[in-house]
Amino acid sequence: MSADAFPESIRPHAAPPSASEVRRATGVGAIAILLWSTAALLTSLSSAMPPLQLVAVTFGLAFLTGSTIAAVRGRSVLGAMRQPLPVWLVGVGGLFGYHACLFLAFHLAPTSAVEVNLLNYLWPLCIVLFSALLPGERLKPGHVAGALCGLAGTALIVSGRGGGLHLDGGNLAAYGAALAAALIWGAYSVLSRRFGSVPTEAVSGFCLVTALLGLTGHLLFEEATVWPQEMLGWLVLLALGIGPDGLAFFVWDHGMKRGDIRALGVLSYAVPPASTLLLILFGQASGGWTVWAACALIAGGAVMASWDMIRGK
Repeated sequence: MSADAFPESIRPHAAPPSASEVRRATGVGAIAILLWSTAALLTSLSSAMPPLQLVAVTFGLAFLTGSTIAAVRGRSVLGAMRQPLPVWLVGVGGLFGYHACLFLAFHLAPTSAVEVNLLNYLWPLCIVLFSALLPGERLKPGHVAGALCGLAGTALIVSGRGGGLHLDGGNLAAYGAALAAALIWGAYSVLSRRFGSVPTEAVSGFCLVTALLGLTGHLLFEEATVWPQEMLGWLVLLALGIGPDGLAFFVWDHGMKRGDIRALGVLSYAVPPASTLLLILFGQASGGWTVWAACALIAGGAVMASWDMIRGK
């Protein structure tokens, strides 16, 4: 699809960024990976809250976070929200669609969390492969090898003891929802590149609509409203909304639009081992040789996929 197929306000940037700008934007995008590494721990500590209520609260906080950052930088969130319908469909569809499918998958198959998690973590691979469809992008053997190496590490870490996965035919709906989540997030991340001229402040609007959709779904489909009973619970909820479900989306948007999209896709494989290590550190999971083997696979895959950027090409 040519750039002329898009309205002027949402066409990709005409002038390619310099190598230093790409590296800087890639570093900014990588902040999201660090923040998402805390999501599993924070979410596990907020597990008593119904999923759609959690979406409503955390994305409401994300909207406030983005609006505050924009105000400090002297940017207008309201102005950034004036975007064509395709931008809103991609933004809200990515944020709400991904989280709705992922929460649904875990809800439908609570005893198959390992398999659901593995299918969800196909999204970095989707980003690397989908990026080949972008104008001016080309998928190289190193990107494919790195993505597959990272996928192997992800499979090892989420399968626990490395004893293999056991797909249950009775959970096909859950597996389908998890796979849909991976495809949605991969597509959202890559399509963000097509809307390179849309300011990152527009993500605040996507978060606001996502929060409203979550609130509507909570009121319609969830029977109970649950709030934290202790100060720690409120702090965890605040951290989740400001960090992995808040600031992360803004820096990720910047990285997807101006950084090395394939390198970020493969670097995203650091999320499973990092989140697992945090769970181990806080006594929420046990470790073993698989953790370190997975870390080696994922780090090796990231190096392979990012080799051109590392060499400054």
